[in-house]
Amino acid sequence: MASSLAHVMVVAGDRHEWAALDDAGWQSLADELGAVVAAAGCAWLTLRMYEAGGEEVVAVQRDAAGGQCTVIIDPVGDGRQRFAEAMALVPAAVPIDEKAVASALYEPADVEPDLVLVLGPSTRLPPSLVWELAYGELVFVSTMFAELRRDHLLAAIDEFHGRRRRFGGLESASVRRDRPDAAGWDGQDWPS
Repeated sequence: MASSLAHVMVVAGDRHEWAALDDAGWQSLADELGAVVAAAGCAWLTLRMYEAGGEEVVAVQRDAAGGQCTVIIDPVGDGRQRFAEAMALVPAAVPIDEKAVASALYEPADVEPDLVLVLGPSTRLPPSLVWELAYGELVFVSTMFAELRRDHLLAAIDEFHGRRRRFGGLESASVRRDRPDAAGWDGQDWPS
């Protein structure tokens, strides 16, 4: 069963690689990848730096695919910093819950990333991801940021659509009930 896709995040590159792109290069990348995401019925694409370091890059927002997709260019490569900055944006009168956190983290997007495409090895999680690791479907591609093209994103979207999302849950048939730490544990006293 295909999963619905509303927000895609691509995590790639460092500040040196990002600074190497001029405004025309960013617009070209936003147009190319935004068109792929829009064709998949997705309204949001976030490009986030893999990790911090190097020259300062300014966060921007661009329209792509004739306005069908908004591309958010997010240069914060430290997930802890990103989370702290987002929490500072939540008004004191607003209760801190998942919705408030997600709203602050992904503004102007109105939904968390469904798919997180990580350019890099699957043996190392990017430090820019903190919140996204809980429910985003991760797809790893071993390619450099400068080599990122629409085909990488198309393949990741195809892989996403082939998955069955459980949002952190386990299949009941795969739960081992003979271990107290298994997801099926009934909450009774620990075995002696």
